[in-house]
Amino acid sequence: MSDHHFEEHPADPGLDREDLNARAILQSVGQKASEDHEDDPDFDTTNFHEGEENVDFTVQGEYGASQIQILEGLEAVRRRPGMYIGSTSARGLHHLVYEIVDNAVDEALAGYCTKIIVTINPDNSITVIDNGRGIPTGIHPQAGISSVEVVYTILHAGGKFDGGGYKVSGGLHGVGASVVNALSEHVKVTVYQNGKVYQVEFERGKTLYPLKEVGVTDQTGSRVDFLPDAQIFDEVVFDYEILKNRLRETAFLTKGLRIELSDLREGLEQSDVFYYEGGIREFVAYSNKNKDLLYDKVMYVEGTKDDVYVEVAFQHNDGYNENMYTFVNNVNTPEGGTHLVGFRTAFTGVLNDYARKNGILKENDKNLTGDDVREGLTAVISVKIADPQFEGQTKQKLGNAEVRGAVASIVADGLTFFLEQNPRIARRIVDKALLASRARDAARKARELTQRKGALESNSLPGKLADCSDKDPRNCEIYIVEGNSAGGSAKNARSRKTQAILPLRGKILNVEKARLNHILGNEEIRSMITAFGTGIHENFDISKLRYDKIIIMTDADVDGAHIRTLMLTFFYRFMPKLIEEGHVYIAQPPLFRVEKKKELHYAYSDAQLARIMDKIGRGDDVIVQRYKGLGEMDADQLWETTMDPANRILLRVQMDDASAADQIFNMLMGDKVEPRRQFIEEHAKFAKNIDA
Repeated sequence: MSDHHFEEHPADPGLDREDLNARAILQSVGQKASEDHEDDPDFDTTNFHEGEENVDFTVQGEYGASQIQILEGLEAVRRRPGMYIGSTSARGLHHLVYEIVDNAVDEALAGYCTKIIVTINPDNSITVIDNGRGIPTGIHPQAGISSVEVVYTILHAGGKFDGGGYKVSGGLHGVGASVVNALSEHVKVTVYQNGKVYQVEFERGKTLYPLKEVGVTDQTGSRVDFLPDAQIFDEVVFDYEILKNRLRETAFLTKGLRIELSDLREGLEQSDVFYYEGGIREFVAYSNKNKDLLYDKVMYVEGTKDDVYVEVAFQHNDGYNENMYTFVNNVNTPEGGTHLVGFRTAFTGVLNDYARKNGILKENDKNLTGDDVREGLTAVISVKIADPQFEGQTKQKLGNAEVRGAVASIVADGLTFFLEQNPRIARRIVDKALLASRARDAARKARELTQRKGALESNSLPGKLADCSDKDPRNCEIYIVEGNSAGGSAKNARSRKTQAILPLRGKILNVEKARLNHILGNEEIRSMITAFGTGIHENFDISKLRYDKIIIMTDADVDGAHIRTLMLTFFYRFMPKLIEEGHVYIAQPPLFRVEKKKELHYAYSDAQLARIMDKIGRGDDVIVQRYKGLGEMDADQLWETTMDPANRILLRVQMDDASAADQIFNMLMGDKVEPRRQFIEEHAKFAKNIDA
């Protein structure tokens, strides 16, 4: 199926973008999957079309040597940017910054750089400055041009391939700088080296003039100024929070590196400094800051084995969720790999050995499982190796076999010593694992109830589910609807072939505060699990998903926002692949219905309502209806505005930063009130008449 394009509009007139809880989720957890038409005075829902392009795969004419194209220079990048940066959406835009910053971080890993300065300029261009050695300025023996020009104009050129330039590197493919150049309207590179200042400029990947000497200096390092190309990207507007989260993480992973971030755009001026002498120990402490701790110490081990440098830090909180962050040469590996396997093997083995050695586990007791000992665990695993091998193109999972043994050995030695030196902490960890083990047995019995006959068998689906008739998941979608009243309207409005409706009664359980056995005992959650067909947690299987789109459709008020947040928390904690692979959406029902002489308009915000009124004229013959909830719409209105793929507006929920996502969910849904109060105070300026 081809990609769909969705537009974003506020679901509540009380907020500029979204109501308070959902705003936090969408901004901190997800990327907005839309183009905003708030400035379009002619905007109307009839302008929106969600559909597939008609693609003709018929071969036209001959296919011979003349049809083989050779793309010169960086033209291949400009033709197919998604192959290099993933997309031309906000995610790809921010990726450009990471590529340049990662080059500076490689200098820090090599021991030559202590400070990186990143600036968002008033025109949304970016400046990255580091105090490393500076990009080599000499003439490249093969290319016959300066090495700076080689790095910025030739793909797969860099100092990271043979190990001569860098022992370890995060910029593993050596294409970062040239890709940024190819996808930027303008790039200026300044190098401070050998007492001189050198400069070269590019325009859409083409060199404007050769590297030249422009001054003298007593500094070393590089400065890169670039403006992403509006011809390439959907929108050239950087999100400060996205960069802030990424740069904070980078600083945690690089002890002693100072990273400064500033925003100079009018009305958005702000700055942050990230510097952590404690490295990943401070990363763990930061991740656990809104949680009640099982013990105060952050356990830390480091060491080198088989040329693999290993750093691990961990600490338990009293919650039920496991948060593991793994990195190779500072590159995030969200799917784990051999370093994660090594850690888990050692962690589980050492804790079982300790429990038996100290008589906590008796001879006939079963061993604690990995899930038991990792309940409430926050851990950061960082390894640095000369030649990392990843599974797939996206660097998501590490494959080096030697890393598993190195991590397992270093963690086993360090954890054994830690437990022996801290018997009270050791006992707390084991006692928590024993409680988790008992809860796991109860959860297994509850899980069997939801999977007894298999989700694809019609007689095992929840009774309140109005399923669709099409059995191809690629064509199907399910609306999760708040309440029976709205559920009834949705059932009457839907396309029965492809749209399923699952009404939920009230608010689902807050999974942030419950163990799995209690979660599986909640009827509304069991209904969703059974309807989706994937299972949850360690039994989750995305290949069994029965619907391509899972659409949350709630009222545009505070209660609706809370229900959305509860559902998103459940998806994130127990079905994160649904979000990661783009299956979760939020429906955007209109807030107003405007009628004048049988001409209908729908408005999704106060601002849009005002524009419509200005356009059609104000008078006694204009009828404005403010929808308080989905139940106020009849089936025809609900179909026309919110469920018809030709007209509807959907927000796709995306997750780019697992650490930031964990923070926001824990802050919104956890036990601690103070962080939530601070968040509300900081974001109160966005709220106006929330429940109007």
